[in-house]
Amino acid sequence: MTETTQMPPPPPGDAGRQRSPEYRLARNSLQGLREDLFRDPFAYRPLPHRRTDGPFVRRLPGRMRTAAERLPHAVIAGIALFTLLIGALSGSEPGGDGRALLTGLLCALPVVTTLTRPVGAFWLSLAITPVTAALNGGGSDWPWMPGAFLCHLTVLVVVALRTRPRTAVWMWVVTAVYVVLSDGVIGGSYYYSNGAPMLVTSAFALLVVSLRHVRQAAQQEVSAQQTVTAQERSRRTLLEERTTIARELHDVVAHHMSVVAIQAEAAPYRVENPPPELERAFATIRENAVAALTELRRVLGVVRAEDYEAPDAPQPTLADLDALLANVREAGLDVRKTVTGAVRELPPGVELSAYRIVQEALSNSLRHAPGASAQVEVGYVLGGLGLRIVNGPPPAPALLKPSPGAGHGITGMRERVSMLNGRMTAAATDDGGYEVAVFLPVEAAAEDSA
Repeated sequence: MTETTQMPPPPPGDAGRQRSPEYRLARNSLQGLREDLFRDPFAYRPLPHRRTDGPFVRRLPGRMRTAAERLPHAVIAGIALFTLLIGALSGSEPGGDGRALLTGLLCALPVVTTLTRPVGAFWLSLAITPVTAALNGGGSDWPWMPGAFLCHLTVLVVVALRTRPRTAVWMWVVTAVYVVLSDGVIGGSYYYSNGAPMLVTSAFALLVVSLRHVRQAAQQEVSAQQTVTAQERSRRTLLEERTTIARELHDVVAHHMSVVAIQAEAAPYRVENPPPELERAFATIRENAVAALTELRRVLGVVRAEDYEAPDAPQPTLADLDALLANVREAGLDVRKTVTGAVRELPPGVELSAYRIVQEALSNSLRHAPGASAQVEVGYVLGGLGLRIVNGPPPAPALLKPSPGAGHGITGMRERVSMLNGRMTAAATDDGGYEVAVFLPVEAAAEDSA
């Protein structure tokens, strides 16, 4: 005798998960139909004004630009008036009794309704179709009279423009169901049915509208991706510039720390019979300096790129500025230097940053204004150093075309100035050139130590 084990029934919450994919697809489709066409179909959704920041509209005068905002409303109103006329003419009879005017008004009503209640206009258009046919005794067209045909086609297009492609698909499906029911149930006595022309014409129109929606969505996604990419590129550029500055300043900081360590080690030998407390203090200073050097090299190893090679020569200073200007002149830039104030030695970090700022500003002049002249002004003022690099516009006609460059120069200069708590302005001049003005503060104590 075999004993069978009965499996417990699945929990109620898991019943939907065991449904077939076809069932889930049908359920999601019906949910989409209910959400698009049956959920608050007559909700108030006014047609927004047209945007005026387009390439053509923004060039219009003020009054015409204001009128262009209402252009979609005017177009729909014009179509509604034309629909009223077609509906009235198609419903007129030799002894007309007002039914022609009523037919025209019924045909124009859904078109006007698209301005405020687009989904409701679709249902209203379907509802007036049999009414207009009954008012005119069916006529020779079934199920759409000429005015109702134009009305329904216009409503489909306008509603599709105002909603999403899925709504357009559902409207076409509902229209197809109406055509099948009207032809099979009611329209058997009519020789001609315009249901097929309605389905074919509306399918092409809704396909064009849906493709427009898809194209706009793709453009918005591309724009969003481009914005994110630009932000990431800017962030990466900023990090690269900071890393470059850290590498360059390594030699300067390492030199000072090495001097501190050497002086702390030699200081006890310069004092006859130094007290033990002094020897311990100098030993502690040397140990801290050596530890700082070790940590500095470790940090530099982290930020150094794989292809980075340490420079063999010492970092440049303002004393090397003449050699830089000579090199730039050989490249084709007519540059002059002006020095004001009492020339004095500044802290190495300030000297290095000032040199790099002048170097990058002149490189930008070579790239963006080939053939122009430039002026470099170095001002030794009380409390800091002032720099001004200005170039004129490129000559016209220019023999060389401007190069776009990498776009990192201004970012690097701003990072160097920010590191030293300075100020910087970079902007185009009135004559078409470009000016970079920088002030790097230097404390008196720092100048004395330099």
